[in-house]
Amino acid sequence: MSIRDVYIVDAVRTPIGKFGGALAPVRPDDLAAHVVRSLVDRSPALDPARVDDVYFGDANGAGEDNRDVARMAVLLAGLPVTVPGVTLNRLCGSGLEAVIQAARAVALGDASVVIAGGVESMSRAPWVLQKPERAFPAGHQQLHSTTLGWRMTNPRMPAEWTVSLGEGAELVADKHGITRERQDAFALASHRKAAEAWAKGLYDDEVVPCPGVDLTRDESIRDSTSPEALARLKPSFRTEGGTVTAGNSSPLNDGAAALLLVDEEALRETGREPLARVRTSAVTGIEPQLFGLGPVEAVRRALGKAGRSFADLRTFELNEAFAAQALGCLAEWPELDPEIVNPRGGAVAIGHPLGASGARLAGSVAHQLAAAGSGTGLAALCIGVGQGLALVLER
Repeated sequence: MSIRDVYIVDAVRTPIGKFGGALAPVRPDDLAAHVVRSLVDRSPALDPARVDDVYFGDANGAGEDNRDVARMAVLLAGLPVTVPGVTLNRLCGSGLEAVIQAARAVALGDASVVIAGGVESMSRAPWVLQKPERAFPAGHQQLHSTTLGWRMTNPRMPAEWTVSLGEGAELVADKHGITRERQDAFALASHRKAAEAWAKGLYDDEVVPCPGVDLTRDESIRDSTSPEALARLKPSFRTEGGTVTAGNSSPLNDGAAALLLVDEEALRETGREPLARVRTSAVTGIEPQLFGLGPVEAVRRALGKAGRSFADLRTFELNEAFAAQALGCLAEWPELDPEIVNPRGGAVAIGHPLGASGARLAGSVAHQLAAAGSGTGLAALCIGVGQGLALVLER
């Protein structure tokens, strides 16, 4: 059996909304439907009935994104009812996992035209109430927030594995001696790069604002932030000696992203030039409390499978869950030129809507390679509970 080339024809995303912000009134299934519909409309020569499957990442799935949000997006977007959809969960890596699974289906010949993406509304993530162990309990019952992080944790999990995500970032900072000042400087650079990219129109080709919502730019970018403003923020997770703050961490966000992946025959049908071609991917595991370093080995494996090195990369989109986490990864890749990492800003500024982020990164890499005309690009994320995921694209 021959392996087919897989092409990314197009990639779109919503502007990323902040927690309780402009996108908070929009249901996650509607966010997903919007990017699916936008993607199809941008390739009018392609019959929507030709879409073999829709893969969508979704990290929480406890609220309005329940019951297979990918399928709901297909139906709400007005695609033919014959188009199926499947929802995937690899936590923060869910959107990139969707792209990888979709590419695999095309490469193996199981599909010819696939949409892949991700969605998350952290604003609308519900509280959940567990069923009691016995009927009619007399005591109070606890509601659990599904917005982010551990909840309803299995007591058999070792305590060192179930620290908060922020404490995990502090552990990475400890491991690599990453100071508060370096983290704040990294965060400031992320905001400045993102603001500059928007000012230059570099996101115009990929961002599709939601109808009826007054949001045309990523909502969490702080153009006016400064070293002094960041320095005034108190540590969020360690009261004594803490370095991780709200200012050098990614915020809570809402958003969706989607990509159109095709084989060579379907590419001709679209009549479009592809943005990039999918090359290789890799996933790895690590101690859960050191989740922030998850991408380190995944990136090395993905590049090795592609026969490429860090020197071959034109651009690298590394998700910035925390400045400490991103800096920790960079410390373990001394041969990588940090100037090519997140050239249009990262998640500290743009935001991190969990299930959507991986698709956003892959789409950004594809658009950057198309703008450059050629080269190799890489997208990677750390993943809560200790995993790393990476994807190599080429043009």
